[in-house]
Amino acid sequence: MLTIGLTHYLIVSAVLFCCGVFTMTTKRNAVGILIGVELVLNSAALNFVAFDRYLGPGRIDGQIGALFVVVLAAAEAAIAVGICVNVYKNLSTIDVDKATQLRG
Repeated sequence: MLTIGLTHYLIVSAVLFCCGVFTMTTKRNAVGILIGVELVLNSAALNFVAFDRYLGPGRIDGQIGALFVVVLAAAEAAIAVGICVNVYKNLSTIDVDKATQLRG
């Protein structure tokens, strides 16, 4: 029987992180970049919980760290959606290359 260890969680987290970075670097619209950032934050939360489970039994520090990551992701998403709506209202597109016209 296969037991799932810390290495398995770290591999999944590394794959999530790489997918998030790849998404952030290749997407041109703001929504795609936002999805990539969320993947990277979920990767960090998975690392917190995995290390807490396998290296520090009896403590909940990793779960509290993951909770802070979730709160940070929610706040970041709310601000990013507000920015996307404002850019769309001004430029009629969410292409980040076109947003260079908004420089002050």
